[in-house]
Amino acid sequence: MPKMKSHRGATKRFKKTATGRIKRGHAMKSHILTKKTAKRKRQLRQAAMLAKADEKRVKQLLVY
Repeated sequence: MPKMKSHRGATKRFKKTATGRIKRGHAMKSHILTKKTAKRKRQLRQAAMLAKADEKRVKQLLVY
């Protein structure tokens, strides 16, 4: 049986943590930044954890 392939788009967007949770970046940080406050832009830089409801689907995409 051939090796399973990871979903290439998902591997670029998500990372697995040591405990098995999924880490993700925030959206809304690429353009139209002038109207956003410095606090909001600073908080968007931080990584966030994926919601429990979405973890099962993303783990299927990240085979390895």
